[in-house]
Amino acid sequence: MEIRSVCVYCAASSEAPAWLFDEAKGFGAGLARRGWRLVYGGASIGVMGALADATLAAGGQVLGVIPKALVGREVAHSGLTELRVVDTMHDRKAEMFKSAEAFVAFPGGFGTMEEFFEMLTWKQLGIHSKPIIFVNAQGYYDHLLAQFERAIADGIIRKENRVLYAVAQDQEHVFSMLEDATVLNRVPGKWY
Repeated sequence: MEIRSVCVYCAASSEAPAWLFDEAKGFGAGLARRGWRLVYGGASIGVMGALADATLAAGGQVLGVIPKALVGREVAHSGLTELRVVDTMHDRKAEMFKSAEAFVAFPGGFGTMEEFFEMLTWKQLGIHSKPIIFVNAQGYYDHLLAQFERAIADGIIRKENRVLYAVAQDQEHVFSMLEDATVLNRVPGKWY
């Protein structure tokens, strides 16, 4: 699989910690250096805006996808390479899915997790086999990953489904994973 576009889920919050902004900016610049397009939620504010701005400043391409209802609320980014305004959140997720070869979740809130979990579920169901990576910077996802292990221990999630996702400690680790064919080609076993 060749990576041309990476979908990133992250916070629209401007109150996020400085380390998260630094991670997102570094990732945006790294995408541009590799010639990979950023696909994200289309906002100009918070971590999302910082990620897009860093990608653009480094000469990268950015596709933002935002539902009509959020255009004013999340302040749609007007300086992107391309901004697609869609009707619903369902349309947003479908458009982002079609537009990327990999999915990366930076620390984020409900929206980040909801959108990212749909991609994880779709992979479990065999709808796609694209790489999925959690950025566990500062241990942000430690408790969530522990919950996955609890579900595996209790027999609720099949242990074979650990291959559905990878975990990176920072944005540089994400790039090494995306450049590694063994991570790109992880495919779950039968889930039923």
